[in-house]
This record gives sequence, C-alpha cells and structure tokens, in this order.
Amino acid sequence: MPNHSRLLIVVADGGHVRFARPVAETNELHSSSRVEPADAHKAEAGHKDAATHHAQAPHHDQHSHDPQAHEKAEFAIWIASQLNQDAGSYDALLLVAPPHVMNRIVGHLDAIATAKLVGRLEKDLTKLPDHELSPHLREWVRPVHRAPLL
Repeated sequence: MPNHSRLLIVVADGGHVRFARPVAETNELHSSSRVEPADAHKAEAGHKDAATHHAQAPHHDQHSHDPQAHEKAEFAIWIASQLNQDAGSYDALLLVAPPHVMNRIVGHLDAIATAKLVGRLEKDLTKLPDHELSPHLREWVRPVHRAPLL
C-alpha cells in the first residue's frame, strides 16, 4: 500500500473548474482537466436520456432575477455531482473555491465524498497556473525533501 493517498484538488469559481493531482515522486501539481459551464452542460446533456432530461428541474429559476447567478449555482452543483460520481478515483479531496461556490459544492456532496474531504481553502485561485498553486496548498501538499546523495 503506498504511503501517499490519491489526493484530488478541485480549484473552482462560478465559471471554471480544474481538477489537479500531485505527482507522486515530486508532489508538483498537474491539472488533469479544466471545465467551463458550457462544457458541463454539454456533458450533462450527453449522459441523460429523454426521460431523465424531462424530470430535471428547469434551468431558469422563476424566482431568480439573475440568470448568471443561477448558472454559477448550477455549475457548483454539477461539480459536486462529478465528485460524487468519481469518488472511487480519489482517497482525499481538497476544495479551493470562493466561499459562495465552496458552500454550494460542499452542500451537494454525498456522504462518501464528504468523508474524503480533507481540506477547504476559500479563495479564488482559478487563474493561477499549477506551479503557482503550491504555496497556497502547503498545508495539504508538502514539497518532497530528498536526502542528499553521498
């Protein structure tokens, strides 16, 4: 059994999400995918048949006067859904998102994904490249220290 867990880092805001993992040998972060709301809606539509599509709630909340805020909320729910579906692919979960997005994602995680949640960082770091994330994530992803060669 390896000493390190399979950590999944989710860096999100209301319009983008990136899934990153530390490389086992170096703990350098590597993003495996980036998604925007339009991509999420396309993927969601492709995975549902007509019966489930008609059963889902309408995309526009009649009580909301801000369609953009509604779309951001739906995107956060979609992120949680992906984390729930893919819970077998990670042992530990770290979420990085602004507070309103974080709360929406966490509120829609199932019991299995919630149990794997090891940390939350309430910041918007979506625009940072992978190598600039590390200083913000030191609590969860420590640099690898190697003994000097003799």
